[in-house]
Amino acid sequence: MKNIEEYIELINKKLDQYIPEDIFPEDIFKAMKYTVTLPGKRLRPIMCMESCEIFGGKYENAIPTACAIEMLHAQTLIHDDLPCMDNDDFRRGKPTNHKVFGEANAVLAGDALLSFAPQIIIKYSKHLGAEKLLKIIEEYTQYSGAYGVIAGQVADIEAEKNWKNNIFGLKPEELLAFIHSHKTADLFKLSLRTGAIIAGANEKDLEKITELGEKLGVAFQISDDILDETSTFEEMGKTLGKDKATEKLTYVTLYGIDEAKHKLTCILDECCVMISGFEKKSAALLEIIEGIKKRVGI
Repeated sequence: MKNIEEYIELINKKLDQYIPEDIFPEDIFKAMKYTVTLPGKRLRPIMCMESCEIFGGKYENAIPTACAIEMLHAQTLIHDDLPCMDNDDFRRGKPTNHKVFGEANAVLAGDALLSFAPQIIIKYSKHLGAEKLLKIIEEYTQYSGAYGVIAGQVADIEAEKNWKNNIFGLKPEELLAFIHSHKTADLFKLSLRTGAIIAGANEKDLEKITELGEKLGVAFQISDDILDETSTFEEMGKTLGKDKATEKLTYVTLYGIDEAKHKLTCILDECCVMISGFEKKSAALLEIIEGIKKRVGI
């Protein structure tokens, strides 16, 4: 196992290698690479490689899948920032993709990453065998599509200013749970599950790591909800205060900051207990949890 800094260095190097820049039409590859390689925490690829190690595999075998998931994450950010969605001008302290390459190229860059990522998995993971490869691609398409991240994004958009009216037939807390589970937690689950699959984990272990991914993803989104009201542009690198301005359904709007922090603390404590229950301990996952606590101040 590596520490977080070592993982990030490795991931950044591989992402740079995997996405070319000198292939016609260059604009699309430049747009793809721009968002993928913006400085970030690389939580999802770290989780993928660390999960592989937890269940007895070698993190090296998970590198292509881990990087593909980071590309998928970048795709969600590109589209999330578009004028037709959250309409953000900054991401990680830099202009958003559509501000640099134009709205049309940003849409196409997101579309390209969605299909480019599984190509990376297939091209560089053939040694895993057809059965594992098929399972990984199945996981990727499940969690990235209409049953996964997209479902969460659609519910999130439709819930703006409408969540109090119960137009979805769900209580606000149920709708919020659905949004957080899919929009954010699904990529955490995808990361941990594919790492475990690469390592040859059994179904019982997959159930455990999926539950951990759900809790970690929800915790991360709660922390984001809190920071949208309490942090600064310099700290977060993006426009803040938009959740409140748009009356968006978040943990803070539903429960208030203090209760949101309490719920976050409880979930992160549950995550620590789950991680300690694995036969092979993970310092990196515990460090991620401590990082979330530090960001929010709990």
